[in-house]
Amino acid sequence: MRALDLTLDSSALWVGVALALAAAVLLAFVPRLPSADTSNGLGLASGSLRITGGTKRRLRVFAVIQIAASFVLLAGAGMLLRTLLTLQAIQPGFETDSVLAVNVPVVSFGRTPEQVRGFYRELQQRLMSVPGVDRVAVGGTVPWRDAGSFGNGWAFSVEGRTRENGKDDPRARFRAVSPGFFAALGIPLVAGRDFNEADRNGAERVVIISAGVAAQMFPGQDPVNRHLMWTDGVMKFIGVSTEPRRIVGVVADIDDERVDPRPALMIYHPFEQEIGGGRLFVHTRSDPYALVPIITRTVHDLATDQPVERAATLADVRAEVLTPERLNTIVFGGFAAVALAISIVGVAGVLAFSVSARTREFGIRLAIGSQPKRLLAGIVGEGVLMAALGVAIGGAVGFVTARIIGSYVTGVQLPGLLPILGSALLLLLAAAIASLLPAARAARVDVVQALRTE
Repeated sequence: MRALDLTLDSSALWVGVALALAAAVLLAFVPRLPSADTSNGLGLASGSLRITGGTKRRLRVFAVIQIAASFVLLAGAGMLLRTLLTLQAIQPGFETDSVLAVNVPVVSFGRTPEQVRGFYRELQQRLMSVPGVDRVAVGGTVPWRDAGSFGNGWAFSVEGRTRENGKDDPRARFRAVSPGFFAALGIPLVAGRDFNEADRNGAERVVIISAGVAAQMFPGQDPVNRHLMWTDGVMKFIGVSTEPRRIVGVVADIDDERVDPRPALMIYHPFEQEIGGGRLFVHTRSDPYALVPIITRTVHDLATDQPVERAATLADVRAEVLTPERLNTIVFGGFAAVALAISIVGVAGVLAFSVSARTREFGIRLAIGSQPKRLLAGIVGEGVLMAALGVAIGGAVGFVTARIIGSYVTGVQLPGLLPILGSALLLLLAAAIASLLPAARAARVDVVQALRTE
């Protein structure tokens, strides 16, 4: 099964808007439905409506075009809905509902680095005494919300590994966390130990790596107590030492930047050795939001000028990140629903005109013994055939359009098999239902009255 890129952007929404505008233009320039005027292809003979062959064809073509546009919109909406549901169902690999994330930015003005460290240390100790709080930790980034804050990763190497000719060093994300961070978020420790109070500024430099780093850099080996160093030239400009650091632990892989996780190499540093932004994480047994006033008061007791911002559970942060995708799905789905309604009306209208024009024919067929159910099946079959043609044309046009757009815009995807089949079945069912009323009218034609018409 091929891998799917589940990242959504506004391109799908704009495609829907373009299709809606195209439909509006088409409706504006298509001639109005024929009236009881022979110049428009209709004629009346003794109260019986007659339609010329050319008008019948134009009406059917127009209905087929409506169905084709509806199919493209429905398939697109189905793809967006399926993708959104998939994103919502993905497990991130750490706890979200019971973890409150609060921005407590580093305020270094007028403070020494040691005073900054002492502030976060004291804040954690005070919050741990609050009833309902299980664990408190400090980190440098809030998952998803702060995605990309540290770029695409930094180059690093490990002891005993030489760079292959023509290849760059691998790159990993830089994270600074306090002791207890992994326990607070429920990230499993695979090997070694967590950071502890001894991992402070001036002590031996240590790191914890993700399982992906261990597998790539130490295949079949124990990485604990091996050494790692940053080789990226940017590090000297941001104040991060490039001296070797001892690996003291390995944790499970997570992706804290993408809602649909990808393999991500992560290297964690003790917060007190490498300060990298202030994000507070509080794991609680009770309502996380009930703790916000207590956290704010505790922070201001320690430093009145310290801002406290954007308190939210990780589950709500994730939902916030998914808001654009949810909006795209709703808007595109609305376009699809309107297009489906127009298609149903179009099919029903075309068949209603056809039945009105063929009243005498139906009367004769009933008079010579034709069963009403055969007339019923014939009209319904005519509607389903128009729907099938529309689906086929819509599928072909959509495929070609996606290919053309894909050559200019990256990330354009074709809907999967499920949205395509679902949209096709929905349109065929809608066409059959839309055909029932005209078909029932044809099956109930009064034979005597029909034969009297000329």
